[in-house]
Amino acid sequence: MTRSALARHRALAGLTALLLPLGALLGLATATTASAATTASATYSKPSDWGTGFEGKWTVKNTGTTTLTGWTVEWDFPSGTTAGTAWDATLTHSGNHYTATNAGYNGTLAPGASTTFGFNGTGAGAPTGCKLNGASCDGSTTPPPTGDNPPSAPGRPTASGITDTSVKLSWTAATDDKGVKNYDVLRDGATVSTVTGTSYTDTGLTAGTDYSYTVRARDTADQTGPATAATTVHTTGGGGTTPPPTGSKVRLGYFTEWGTYDRNFNVKNLVTSGTASKITHINYAFGNVTGGKCAIGDSYADYDKAFTADQSVSGVADTWDQPLRGNFNQLKELKAKYPNIKIIWSFGGWTWSGGFGAASQNAAAFAQSCYDLVNDPRWAGLFDGIDIDWEYPNACGLTCDTSGASAFRTLMAALRAKFGTGKLVTAAITADASDGGKLEAADYGGASQYVDFYNVMTYDFFGAWDAQGPTAPHSPLTSYAGMPQQGFDTADAIAKLKAEGVPAAKLNLGIGFYGRGWTGVTQDAPGGTATGAAPGTYEAGIEDYKVLKTKCPVTGTVAGTAYAHCGTQWWSYDTPATIAGKMTWAKNQGLAGAFYWDFSGDTANGELATAVDSGLK
Repeated sequence: MTRSALARHRALAGLTALLLPLGALLGLATATTASAATTASATYSKPSDWGTGFEGKWTVKNTGTTTLTGWTVEWDFPSGTTAGTAWDATLTHSGNHYTATNAGYNGTLAPGASTTFGFNGTGAGAPTGCKLNGASCDGSTTPPPTGDNPPSAPGRPTASGITDTSVKLSWTAATDDKGVKNYDVLRDGATVSTVTGTSYTDTGLTAGTDYSYTVRARDTADQTGPATAATTVHTTGGGGTTPPPTGSKVRLGYFTEWGTYDRNFNVKNLVTSGTASKITHINYAFGNVTGGKCAIGDSYADYDKAFTADQSVSGVADTWDQPLRGNFNQLKELKAKYPNIKIIWSFGGWTWSGGFGAASQNAAAFAQSCYDLVNDPRWAGLFDGIDIDWEYPNACGLTCDTSGASAFRTLMAALRAKFGTGKLVTAAITADASDGGKLEAADYGGASQYVDFYNVMTYDFFGAWDAQGPTAPHSPLTSYAGMPQQGFDTADAIAKLKAEGVPAAKLNLGIGFYGRGWTGVTQDAPGGTATGAAPGTYEAGIEDYKVLKTKCPVTGTVAGTAYAHCGTQWWSYDTPATIAGKMTWAKNQGLAGAFYWDFSGDTANGELATAVDSGLK
């Protein structure tokens, strides 16, 4: 895990790996193909269906004798079937009508050439009315219907009269050429009522719980329009302490000790944003590793800083003579309010992983020092375990050493022996799956028997440490045509760890709550040249999602993640929509869950944490 004040440089290494779209990774099913076209055709297939969702795939082929320059595929889904996160195309929709436009790198097709794009969807319906560049997907030129447009989106709902169990929602009317018949009110993505007016009172809710509401209109021709932006409502009462269901997926977020300084992000923000009710674990980052031992990272932030009443989880100000203050006391107050949350102390990180070489020389002594610190009487009962943020010292991270591939396994075995089965023992590890890359530099398979789970750092694959580019998404789910380095993607990393013997149920997928970007870029699609790192609030080349969502809105998606081109800047980052796709993928792979770096990059209402939570249900 990287401190947001420092950039990580991942060395490009290895040979070319096999390029596979997401559909090939999940298993290809029988395709449904349009009849041959005179100049071009579009073919639809459904490579996989996991019950709660499916993967859709289109193949565009130039069947003519001249080069095809640019393509747009349109189709309709029946009510109840939707398309979400897409890759290798820009996907938009109006109601149930979908439009996919080529990416910058796959729009030109020579005679006989083809390309594919895909998306994650829900529902059981099949596409109808396919058109390719305005003509039928079989090459005919049937004109589109006119004068029969779906309704517009209503105004975003506003909430009032919020109680423990109910809320009133109101919105401005939608418009339609044939007239609006009624409105669907959706709670957390599911329709709870259909009404003819522009207000609705939702009842039977749970106290102290977050709900997300959207509204969509239906016209007299029974066409459904697009949904509104979501409005989040938190019902009163309840205390917010409802535990997650038994066996639920891991939802882990990193809280950084230094966030309480310039970022002014405190533990209380987890409560006010609603995030605390949507997580199962917190990793507190970071403890130091020095002299072969675990050590305090920042004593002032950890246990000395006094918080005022308005900054405190409990609403009570710290006093000068209380035995424990700082983030540790705030975390204890959070745990009292949300007893289901497990809090883990993470040691190492980019800055302090250099200490693991010395630690591995006497693993038992290292484990003893960590055990003593985690269970220090001053904060007794706070921590539920220890995490080793192993930023590959023996594969040359910030430092290089000669501890060897067995060092990691030796350390994890010693920690498990000391902490026993009553405490969590976890680790954050590399996602470099390139041939000869960092995943081959330590015995992650052998060490997995000692850990409860691994947090696989499936982000920071590409960034402005390569100042001239090419631009590339820093957290691709899959490989894609033109990717600068094969093996630098989530799917390849998870596949490699499984091949090394790590159980899928011990792997968490990583999400960055930030973006990485370049400046001096003219090309919208990935693969463009640049002149350097884009400016950021705290460091060039990196910026929080909460800033980027309005500073540089998304202009496209690739390989299951998003990118944005605004002016001369180019950024890549995950959004609620791309996170939903990644969570679906994680569930389909049988992973333990997901984690993210870090809480402070999210919006004030925790929309990314909400997307992770919802996507894993």
